[in-house]
Amino acid sequence: MKSYNPTTPGRRHMTSVDYSGLSRVRPWKALTKNIRYSAGRNNQGRVSVRHQGGANKKLYRIIDLGEEKLGMTARVETLEYDPYRTAFIARVVYTDGERRYILAPQGLKQGDTIQYGESTSINPGNRMMLKNIPIGYKVYSVEVHKGKGGQFARSAGSWAEVLAHENGYTNMKLSSGAVRRVIWENFASIGQVSNPEHNLVVIGKAGRSRWLGIRPTVRGSVMNPVDHPYGGGEGRTQRGTRKPKTLWGKVTGGRKTRNKKKWSNKFIIQRRK
Repeated sequence: MKSYNPTTPGRRHMTSVDYSGLSRVRPWKALTKNIRYSAGRNNQGRVSVRHQGGANKKLYRIIDLGEEKLGMTARVETLEYDPYRTAFIARVVYTDGERRYILAPQGLKQGDTIQYGESTSINPGNRMMLKNIPIGYKVYSVEVHKGKGGQFARSAGSWAEVLAHENGYTNMKLSSGAVRRVIWENFASIGQVSNPEHNLVVIGKAGRSRWLGIRPTVRGSVMNPVDHPYGGGEGRTQRGTRKPKTLWGKVTGGRKTRNKKKWSNKFIIQRRK
């Protein structure tokens, strides 16, 4: 982590991730595209998602999360920052000469090689079938639906641990603590996602949140009754409702929000704490 001298109140506790290990290159133009930024507005221009707006202009990096290059090896050319992700990304060149961006695992270095196949060596970044990964290893970018690419464990520092292989399924413990079954012919990458210190970042000042596209959040208790269930009253007052509620009156605080009839419930062995 990188800390700063307390030259201003905002700088006093501010921290950021140390990017010294990344390559000083511009993003590969063929692997970027512009995404229209709506700032939380719908097609009528009305706010449909609160607390979004502003942000620095940025290009989206097209990430390869699938298995189109099975049987090939790739060499890591660069390690780069991605403004749309918490994790770092790596630009790799495959044996057929094509370049793509992938999620970078912790410990990956420039010049390393990555293998794609049903069974490969157990090295960080290698992608293989779950049934061929030994018990106890950490994996990331786990495929849930065949051919759809990695969906689980993709954010900075996240991982899933292989617990068991049985009856065509692999039992996995996610970083949230949940234990879940995944079809063992699906693919996953070996290792842990890069940038595990991301959760230690202290924003430090309001302006830095605005650079990220986050607009201010106002407490419901300081609003008027017309604007929020907690609003109104003379001075500081109690909530006024028996159960905690959202702006739209939906009960929060302890109520389970997952659909009891969701199709994937049968794959969850143990819920997160």
